[in-house]
Parts: sequence; C-alpha cells; structure tokens
Amino acid sequence: MMFRPLLLLLIPLFFVDTFAQINFDDGSLATGVQHIHDIFAGSYRPARYIKAKLRRNRNKKDKERKRRRKRNRIRNQDAIEDIIKPDDYYKPGKGELIDYQGRNENTGDGNTYVEGEPIYYNGKNDETNKGEELGNAEGGNQGKLDEEASPELKTNFLGAWKIHSQNAGVCAMQLQLMPINNKAVWYDTSELGPSGIGFNPPYCRPSRKNPNVQDCFAHGVEYDTVSGNVRPLKFDFDPWCSSGGLSPNGALVSTGGDNAGTRAVRILDNCNTCEVKEKPLALASNRWYASQQILQDGRIAVVGGRGSQNYEIISSNDLNFRIKHHALPLLIETSDEVENNLYPFVNLLPDGNLFIFANTKSVIVNPESGETVHTFPELQGGSRNYPSSGMSAMLPLKLTPESTEDNVEAEVLVCGGNTNDAFKVSNVEPRQFYNAHNDCGRIKVTARDSEWEKEDMPSGRVMGDMLLLPTGDILILNGAKKGTSGWHCADEPNLTPVLYNPDKNNGERFTELQAATIPRMYHSASAVLPDGEILVAGSNTNPTYDFNAKFPTELRVEKFTPPYLAPELQKYRAEIQENQSDKALNYGKLFKVYIKIEGDVKKEDIKITMLPPPFTTHGYSQNQRLVVLGLTEVKKEVITAMAPPSGKIAPPGYYMLFVVHHGVPSKAMWVKL
Repeated sequence: MMFRPLLLLLIPLFFVDTFAQINFDDGSLATGVQHIHDIFAGSYRPARYIKAKLRRNRNKKDKERKRRRKRNRIRNQDAIEDIIKPDDYYKPGKGELIDYQGRNENTGDGNTYVEGEPIYYNGKNDETNKGEELGNAEGGNQGKLDEEASPELKTNFLGAWKIHSQNAGVCAMQLQLMPINNKAVWYDTSELGPSGIGFNPPYCRPSRKNPNVQDCFAHGVEYDTVSGNVRPLKFDFDPWCSSGGLSPNGALVSTGGDNAGTRAVRILDNCNTCEVKEKPLALASNRWYASQQILQDGRIAVVGGRGSQNYEIISSNDLNFRIKHHALPLLIETSDEVENNLYPFVNLLPDGNLFIFANTKSVIVNPESGETVHTFPELQGGSRNYPSSGMSAMLPLKLTPESTEDNVEAEVLVCGGNTNDAFKVSNVEPRQFYNAHNDCGRIKVTARDSEWEKEDMPSGRVMGDMLLLPTGDILILNGAKKGTSGWHCADEPNLTPVLYNPDKNNGERFTELQAATIPRMYHSASAVLPDGEILVAGSNTNPTYDFNAKFPTELRVEKFTPPYLAPELQKYRAEIQENQSDKALNYGKLFKVYIKIEGDVKKEDIKITMLPPPFTTHGYSQNQRLVVLGLTEVKKEVITAMAPPSGKIAPPGYYMLFVVHHGVPSKAMWVKL
C-alpha cells in the first residue's frame, strides 16, 4: 500500500513519455490510440521494448508508403541514368528551344530526355519570343458591335490567340500570378530530369533519385507576362503536384508535393530577386494532390492529398507555425479504386465555413472544429476530381452596399470529368480513352434545401481550366475530350474555349470561342492577367520532357484575347486613374475609384469587380473567387463603392480591381484588403 502514491505519480510520466515516442505521420489520433492499445495489450514492458516496437511500426509504415507510391505512379526508372553528363551541361552560347521542330505525329514512348544545350537565362527576351496572332487575323472573325445592347454591349468577336513566348524553359504544371509586378511563377516536378533551362551562373544539386547524378536544370521560373523574360527559380524539395496560393502580404505559399517535398511548405516573397524558402517537414500529413484555401483571417487550410483523409490549418506568414489538424470523413467515403477524390474542390463560403466537393459528394465543414455542418445531394453522372479531373468554380458573389455575411448567396459550378473507372483503362496498355463528360452541375451552397441543376457544355472535357473573368462570366479552356489525367492517359485535345454566362437561362449559357492550335492537356495552366487577357502555358503528358511524342512537352506561352477586348469595344473601356484612387481598402468602408471614360456614365452600365489571382494546377484554380461590389455613387470621373463586409466574403490580401463598363473591363488596379 505504501507504494501506491508513488505508482500514481509515475503513471502520468509514463504516458507523457509514451506519447512522445508515437509517430503521428498520418495525423490520426486513432492511430495514436491504437499504438497505446498495442502497448498495453500485454503486460508492462521495458522502455527499450516499447521504443523498438514503435520503431518497427514506423519502418513498416515507411515500407508500405514506398509500395503504395510504386503502385500508383508510372516511373521512368532508367531516365536519370540516361541523362547527359554533368560536364556537358553548360557550354558557351545561348540555346534555343531544345530540339523542338514542331509537333511530331509519331507517338513517342515518353522515356527520352532532352538532348542539346540548356537555355541560358540572359535576363531579357529576344525576337524568338514574338509570335503570330490567330483570331482576328488568320482563321478568326472580324467583330461587329451591337450598340443597342445594354448594360453589356454585344459583339460577335470570338477572341484571338497569339504566341507570347516561343520557349519559357519550364512546363507550367502549377501557375500563380503574383501581385503588382506582372510576374507569373510556375514550376514542374524537380525529380524527373532536365527541363529546358539552366542557371547562370550554374547551380547544381544531387538528384534525389540518384545522388551520383548532378541536376543542373531549373524546374521553376518567374515569367514576365509583359516582356516574356524569365528568371529561373530553385526548388530543392519536389513540388510535384502540390497546392498553393497567395498569403495576405502577396507571397506565394506552396504546400506539399512528392518525394522529399510531400510535407514541405515553400514561401516565395514577391520581389525581383527573391528565392524560394523551403521547410521539408512542416506539415502534419503528406500532401500530394491536395488543395489549398485561404481563410477569413489569412490562415491557410490544406485539404486532402493521396493517403491523407484530413485537412490542416497553417500560418501563411512564415515556415514556423503550430498546426491545427482535423479528420475529413468525406475523403474516406469518396475514395474509390483509383481515388477520384484528389485535388478536392474547396471554397470559403460567406459564413466562414468551407464547401468541399470530392468525387461525387459535397459537404460544408466548419474549418475550426472539423464538424460537418451539412451534406448535399450527390452529383450524379461520374467522377469529377483527379484523375477523372473535372472543373469547378464558385460563381461571382454579388454585393450591395448593405450586404452582410448573412445575406450573400453563393453558387458552385462543377463541369466535366469522366466515369469512375476511366483511369483504370487509360493507364494500362492497350489504352482505352472513354469520352469525357459534357455535363455540369450547379447548386446554391448557401441554401440547405438546394438540389443540383444539370446543364450541358458544347463538348466533353477533362483537365480543363475554369477561370472567373472580370465581367463575371467564366472561361473554360484547355484539356481533352477523351481519357483522364495522367501520363499518356488522354486523347483528342479540346482546343475550343467556351464562355459561360451564369446570368442567362439554362440552355443559353454557353458560347464556343475561337479555337486554339496548341494542345494544352495534362500539366497545363492558365491565368487572368491585369489587362484582361488570358495567359496560357504548359502541357506535358509525358514523364519527362519529350519533344517527339504524340503530344510533345509544351514550352510555348500564349495569350488569349477574350471577346470583351474586341477592337470595336475599346472606346467603351474605362481607364482607372491609380494615383487618385484608393488602393488600401478596409472591410465595410467606402472607397473611391477615379476613372477616365468617353461619353456619359450611367450607374446601371457600371460595375466594379475584385479578383484575387488563383493558383491553377491540374484543371483546378485554388482560392478563386470574384466579388462584385456594391456602388453608392457613380459620376463621370469617380465611383464610390463599398468594400466587402468581412474576410469571409473576401479574405485578406491582394486583388485585381476592374471597372466594367458596358461589359468591357478596364485594366486592373491592384488593391489590398
């Protein structure tokens, strides 16, 4: 009996020591509890026995992860060994597009590496980056204006394409437009061999796949969207199929990836000489094919990823933070034989909760508690997330000067995808490519009794991008008509962009635009630019950079001119006077935008929209939203508008602010909330 008090004192210490030994790699409390159960199932054991058992469990988990990765990835096992020798990487002179002679109709095996010299970064663009315009010139259409239309003028101009750069050096798997400086950052995997650009002066690191081989190529670039100049960026921890977005101060925050980058967080501050800062083990769970959403206070929710049926909330300010971690049952319920719930669609709702869609199901989750607040009806018609890879966006949030968090409606649109078994047959020889779905589902997510409204696109599409435009319309572009995401897993590029007008009646919302000539399929991306044009880059259906495959690795960069920039509409375009206008906005406060415009200005012909640049990868634009502001006064030279009521409507950070007159957007002014 005399030893009982001493025993009671020692038991808590034992528990503390035991919990300190437990590996919570999967972020699951249940896993930790199971470890405790296993330890106490028999008699008490010495500490060295417990540590040895935990070590065996960790080793077992590591082996299982390796087996799972081997099953789920098509790897080019011999590629690194076939790389050109490091001594041959850098030679005098300036390279051009490496061995690319145009599209080769002969199907490549995807296992060939780039030959020839890498491109040197010389800090400027040259004549090779100037391309031809397609649309209003060759094969396009001459626009005609209907001046009687109001409030939006109508034109039959269907857009125009032009090549902005013949070679950006890196394929745009992931793309983020940066605020203020007209730069776009994009990057690829850093583990599968050479890109099309090196560093000057040379920078090499050992390949993480084969430490005996030096990798002296850049796998990310900062691209000047005006001049076409590029600056190579260093990525030491693989950002392959990662997630990302902007912090409130305008820095790129990238999360997850593969290999050594699967739990990494990266920050790229917004300056002309900034380099990527990385922390490899910052996250609680592996985040490969995860999605990212900024919250009302500027923190970031990182949702899902292969093998991670949970989400975590991290800081957006630096690489040192405390993690808030929650299970997400939706991802367990929706994972099928080929997953089909990766890169889940995530939107911050006006009440501060998260709408999360995966595969065919969707819920509303309280991000702070992890509680599932509401479950919506299932969207019938096939799988919508990676690798079936449909598209989704939240429709514009329309405000009045009196709007609050409680009276703003939100709708979500989900389009395309494929059957739940499409990846099984597209990913094995002989490959079969099922037709992509052409249907869409639209639902009011702020109404608890809502049902999906179905409508059809003009054609089926997987891996397409869905971009919110300054006007409130949605542009759908890129992707394929058959197959799924994955290397060599799709066919028949969908070259025809589609414009979706959410304010029209069902059956009248889609308009096909001027077709492109360059396939943009797996690992392509796009972005709305401050001048209203669309930047389009990337496409690589091959494991390595292969310019002789059926669908070659694409390093050219294009710009698409939407119909609202038709030449005949230019006289209606407002010009924001930035030096006089308010750029620092406060929630729920009035601000002024000064403009220059021809003719009279009527309030019904004007709207002001705010668009934060999203992070686009694998057919999904993360953190995307468009806010239409309430106007209190419209004069010929100045507009008074009400800023959004809170961060639930518009999270803190940088936005492109457009003045839209008769459906024609101005060039954007960068503002900060």
